[in-house]
Amino acid sequence: MLKKQQKHIKRRKRVRAKISGTNSVPRFSVFRSNKNIYAQLISDEKGKTLVAANDKELKSKVSTSASTFAKATADKKAAADKKNLQKDEKEIVRAGKVLVAYEMGKLIAEKALKKNIKKVVFDRGGYKYHGRVKAIADGAREGGLIF
Repeated sequence: MLKKQQKHIKRRKRVRAKISGTNSVPRFSVFRSNKNIYAQLISDEKGKTLVAANDKELKSKVSTSASTFAKATADKKAAADKKNLQKDEKEIVRAGKVLVAYEMGKLIAEKALKKNIKKVVFDRGGYKYHGRVKAIADGAREGGLIF
């Protein structure tokens, strides 16, 4: 396991060596844990966080749409056996996390636009650019941020 963590740290440092944020064009940093996702707009000149957001702010808002999605899928699969239904529930949870990340991208873009920040540099934090990381970037772009 330690080798896996070391590889992640190495990737993160490699990305950070090429990217730095300023006051006018901050660094859009993403941290992804197993349950949550966090994003910050950071000015590396001052070493300060300008805007921050996490998915805990959105949980109540998005959970209703995710549960609606879950109910619709469950109704379609009601005739399926129990094993397949459990598999579908796992897929719904994954779709829910990506949906939350997308909505969070919109939220951080909204907060940034309130502070007159339009351009950012994306820091994927050593993670692959797919899934939740891609969803948060897409949400931020749709929210009005320019990468």
